[in-house]
Amino acid sequence: MKYQLDLHSQMLMEQYNERKPLYERLLHLACDALRQALDGQRVRATAMDSRIKEADSLAGKLELKGTKYHTLDDVTDIVGLRVITFYGADVDKVAAIVSETFDVDWSRSVDKRKLHRLDSFGYNSLHYICRLPKSIVDDARMPMLNELAFEIQMRTALQHVWSTLDHDTKYKGDVKVPREYQRQFNRLAGMLELIDEEFDRLRTTLTDYRRQMLTLEASGQLDDVYLNAETFRHFLDTRPFNNLNQRIAGINQAELYPAPMMSFLLVLQELGLETLGDVNRLIDDYSDDAYKLAASQLGATDIDILSENIGLQNLCYVYILKQGGGQAELCHVIELLRGEDPGNATLASELMKHAKELTL
Repeated sequence: MKYQLDLHSQMLMEQYNERKPLYERLLHLACDALRQALDGQRVRATAMDSRIKEADSLAGKLELKGTKYHTLDDVTDIVGLRVITFYGADVDKVAAIVSETFDVDWSRSVDKRKLHRLDSFGYNSLHYICRLPKSIVDDARMPMLNELAFEIQMRTALQHVWSTLDHDTKYKGDVKVPREYQRQFNRLAGMLELIDEEFDRLRTTLTDYRRQMLTLEASGQLDDVYLNAETFRHFLDTRPFNNLNQRIAGINQAELYPAPMMSFLLVLQELGLETLGDVNRLIDDYSDDAYKLAASQLGATDIDILSENIGLQNLCYVYILKQGGGQAELCHVIELLRGEDPGNATLASELMKHAKELTL
């Protein structure tokens, strides 16, 4: 496409072409530095992209606003990076990392989130104008690497999706969008902004809840700690079934080998256990019977290697039997742990036989 550029704008385009290798080097250094900084702070970015403004794009900008730019340095987005996060709070974390990593030109940076306009949701991003400090690059052959500005945009995933859809829908073609449709866009923007804020609030609430549960767990107030994947994993770290495992292993002087036990979470929940206090009572109330059941199965064998889930497994079996469950209930639990297998029914039948002999 041909653009109608005045002499000043043509000179800026020539300067742009001369600087292209510098822009490419600048982009590479800025991207590497930002990725390393984000990784170092363990801040998760949903996406990060970068680009050098194409010649056609710059020419179009100069055709429209050429008089605004006295020098090419006034065009601060020739080199651009964009960081997308899931949550608004993470945008602020990324912004803090950017300000620590690069030299930010605060006079030309803008927080568009403060616009507070109903139709601005998709464009409510942070725009920082930055330069590379000499701690990142200090090349006497390319001193301009520390002088050239580049832009970093930071926004949430919902803001990014909305801005893309909004631009694609409203600005494609020359037909002006009627006011009634514009109003619908604005209403949707307001709804998405509310969703963005609610996701942030929900994450904060859940984080506080997790911390509270872990604090209660650490203090021993297990009746107040709901049984879920996170709390059960921390509970397993205390090796609560170790004493029972050692007793069972002593039947045949067997060796215990590590085995995953998170699969028992579903079993415990199906048995009706709701808190870690319930699991603790399972251990206290049924360990002796679980040991007897294991002894009846292992006593006549020479098995000398056992899984570390042997204790919890027998606790579950005993609990079912003590609660009046039968072979069908045992078979269901065995299937949850082992998957579908023709031998499940046989094992359940053998457990019922041992339980009757022990009068469990």
